[in-house]
Amino acid sequence: MILVYDGTFEGFLSLVYEVYYKKLKPIKIYRTLPNEMIFDDIIKIDTTKEEYEKVLNALKIKFPNEMIEKILNIFMCDSKDFELALLEYIIIGFKESKQLFNINNSCVFYLNSLEKELFRNVHKMTGFIRFEELEDKTLYAKIESKFNVVYFLGKHFLKRFNNQNFIIHDINRKLAFVKIENDFSIQEVAYFDEPIYSSNEEKFQKLWKSFFSGVTINERTNLKLQTQMVPLLYRTYMSEFKN
Repeated sequence: MILVYDGTFEGFLSLVYEVYYKKLKPIKIYRTLPNEMIFDDIIKIDTTKEEYEKVLNALKIKFPNEMIEKILNIFMCDSKDFELALLEYIIIGFKESKQLFNINNSCVFYLNSLEKELFRNVHKMTGFIRFEELEDKTLYAKIESKFNVVYFLGKHFLKRFNNQNFIIHDINRKLAFVKIENDFSIQEVAYFDEPIYSSNEEKFQKLWKSFFSGVTINERTNLKLQTQMVPLLYRTYMSEFKN
């Protein structure tokens, strides 16, 4: 049996409800059906408010807060197929919440490892992200990332730019963390006009490239090591790697 849901957190909770109460036994879970031929039974799970709210309330009652946070974190690992493991994890927690700490369980071990990978990615992005000054002095950064990390990056920079407006824009996911004055939020960005940069931004770019060039020792250049330390994925919007 194959289950298909809409890829949202609410949709997944609706899926949990259907599996739990209808005793479904999925072997695969898809956000969208692949193009190849599939001969198994396919069930499309509709996102239903009554169902996902019931599951969410049950999670709040049954699960420790740290485990609810882990579930939310895992859902940010959207480039991975985590659904079957997360489904098993939630069902285990409903039966006996203490088993959520048992790393001998394969789904617990996998999700713990995936969460660590998520935060390694966040840590890297805090160093690789590059802000540019817009015309109104707002700091703006484009990112492309393996995981959905705009929320974590936004919370990180809130502590460092507490008096500064800033936007972190995940181009591929069409999401942005927007901090304006004392308010911040995650917003969907269906389309956007190329922002207008401040008159000082070109100077900042030149200074940054000059610094990067100045600390480079050509005789010791190791492109293989450089690629290991700063993978190509992160370079698209890094000032020092722009032509």
